[in-house]
Amino acid sequence: MRRADRLFQILQILRRQRAPITAAALAAELETSTRTVYRDIADLLAQRIPIRGEAGTGYVLERGFDMPPLMLTPDEIEVAVLGAQWVAHRGDVALRRAAQDLIAKIAATVPERLRHFVLEPATGAPPALDQAPDALDMVEVRAAIRAGTKIALRYRDEAGRESERVVWPVVVGYLEATRVLMAWCELRQDFRSFRTDRVVAATFLKERYGERPSALRARWRKALPRRREPPAPVGPASTGDR
Repeated sequence: MRRADRLFQILQILRRQRAPITAAALAAELETSTRTVYRDIADLLAQRIPIRGEAGTGYVLERGFDMPPLMLTPDEIEVAVLGAQWVAHRGDVALRRAAQDLIAKIAATVPERLRHFVLEPATGAPPALDQAPDALDMVEVRAAIRAGTKIALRYRDEAGRESERVVWPVVVGYLEATRVLMAWCELRQDFRSFRTDRVVAATFLKERYGERPSALRARWRKALPRRREPPAPVGPASTGDR
């Protein structure tokens, strides 16, 4: 790898990292030596790139640093198009349209020599199975997730039983033929998943749930290992929500 390419790649790695990354980890990804990484970091610092080194922890790129727009590589184009294809097949109506627009924008932006990576990609997402229709306005759901506001649901479980829930939406997950709303359920006082095709009715409340959306997502991620364990026997009042 040329030195200029390596310096740029170091910045890319630091930019995508949320936590400090060690010189050894950088060297492993770049397939070079830690000595070379130390030298490259010194060169970047000499160019006044705001990299902070923390002893025993690693390197962090200071917030606020920005690089000018750069051309996508063929692999990056393939990744973007593959992801957009997947959403175009499986997303709700608004996201499908956005995915198609994204592919068109990429094709219009890249140079002619790279356009075939968009129009004739080497990878592709297969069409999805027939999906059950959403009983939720997914545009409103995404807005509630970002705003940290509650949703009141009337939900029908797999046995046909209906219940009233007030939930704190976390994220929308995609299965092969269904979508699932992951949320904190006030009734169960725990995280639950709700298939969007089993929602009977929904009211999008203005009330915030008093916690930052990022903090709620962090709690949900922390709870994931516990939720993956086989469930213990429960009584009728604690039946699952799927």
